[in-house]
Amino acid sequence: GYFRTTGNYLREFLEYRRSPSRLEEGKCPIFKKGKKKDPNNYCPVSLTSIPGKILEKIINEVVCEHLEINAVIANSQHGFTKKKSCQTNLISFFDRVTSWVDTGNAVDVAYLDFSKAFDKVPHDLLANKLVKCGLDKTTVRWICNWLSERTQRVLTNASSSSWKELTSGVPQRSVLGPVLFNIFINDLDKGLEGTIIKFADDTKLGGIANTPEDKTRIQNDFDRLERRAETNKMKFNRDKCKILHFGRKNEMQRYRMGDPCLDSSMSEKDLGVLMDKLNMSLQCDAAAKKADGILACINRGIASRSREVMLPLYSALFRPHLEYCVQFWALQLKGDVDKLESIQKRATKMIKGLENKPCEERLKELGMFSLQKRRLRGDMIAMYKYVMESHREEGASLFSAAPQTRTRSNGFKLQERRFHLNIRKNFFTVRRAVRQWNSLVEAPSLEAFKQRLDGHLSGVL
Repeated sequence: GYFRTTGNYLREFLEYRRSPSRLEEGKCPIFKKGKKKDPNNYCPVSLTSIPGKILEKIINEVVCEHLEINAVIANSQHGFTKKKSCQTNLISFFDRVTSWVDTGNAVDVAYLDFSKAFDKVPHDLLANKLVKCGLDKTTVRWICNWLSERTQRVLTNASSSSWKELTSGVPQRSVLGPVLFNIFINDLDKGLEGTIIKFADDTKLGGIANTPEDKTRIQNDFDRLERRAETNKMKFNRDKCKILHFGRKNEMQRYRMGDPCLDSSMSEKDLGVLMDKLNMSLQCDAAAKKADGILACINRGIASRSREVMLPLYSALFRPHLEYCVQFWALQLKGDVDKLESIQKRATKMIKGLENKPCEERLKELGMFSLQKRRLRGDMIAMYKYVMESHREEGASLFSAAPQTRTRSNGFKLQERRFHLNIRKNFFTVRRAVRQWNSLVEAPSLEAFKQRLDGHLSGVL
């Protein structure tokens, strides 16, 4: 239907693609981390034309509908897929990791990094995989034409390079690029014995590492991944591939990917969350530092202290740093809880007319909750999605229904899972959120649930 209704536009677009000017695009390098003088520490983002993006969106809808109906993309992929996110990725993977650690196992987790993943996708291999996943010939031909004979140059400051033709890769920050990359990397899981999870090209591999046999299985998975990467004409950036070791009896096994051994690490940033020994204090410190920096910028740069000015700035610039994926990295230590609350207290105290009022009165007058209440609210909204709405398929593997009783109660009550360690006790899927969820009644929709939840939280100390 899309091709019939937009046939003229497609023909015009293809003619435009065949013209001498082509769809030339600029590439703007964006700094990621490390030394700014090293070109390898920049992410090249394509600046493509608006007509191209419109056509991409049409094709993208066709491709995504096919992938969803036929369940083509593996469940391990959480990037650029419906009903999944960074938070579902972290909760799903570390639910298993914390469960292993809680039962006394040594666990090794590998953070794997592809070298220039989006830029090295071979067009011929991608075309074969598009056919194998069942896309029709017209769509595949359009995508191949869209990828072929592209030219680009690098733009930085006021300078630009000469134009070069591209022989591989999918454009980053384009509409179609992420979906095509998901199809290309979809077979990465095949034959692995460990637990693998992906967010586009960000890949984690984990497994129990108690015995020599366990460690051999993990090493065999690394060998398989290395062979798969070679088959796909891609490479791992071994300098950025790191191993985190969890568990008290972990022997810190060294693993190889090819010839060199992978380095062990005490902490790694995982989809924006700083992972350490699972107590999440480092992440708390990092979030507090960012929020403090934003607060200082507001204090220096904004003259007005009226609530009409301060509240939007607080909501848009300040609070997101304290709440990004917080359902996953929920605080475990009282000192960390107090640290974040003190930052919000300072922020609300900056508002004109509230400087001398107690914190509770300031929050009430502003119609705000404490951060602890907001985390509880976020827990319940996430639980609703896992149990009753968009994340139900994922929730079925994370939660178990509670045994039914004769008394009237919430028909969606969940079983509290057993634990030994605090890292497991405080994890989202075990007790913290489940106990609060079981105290609430079911609601017909997420919006109705939020209204009832806000009423419930108003009475919680």
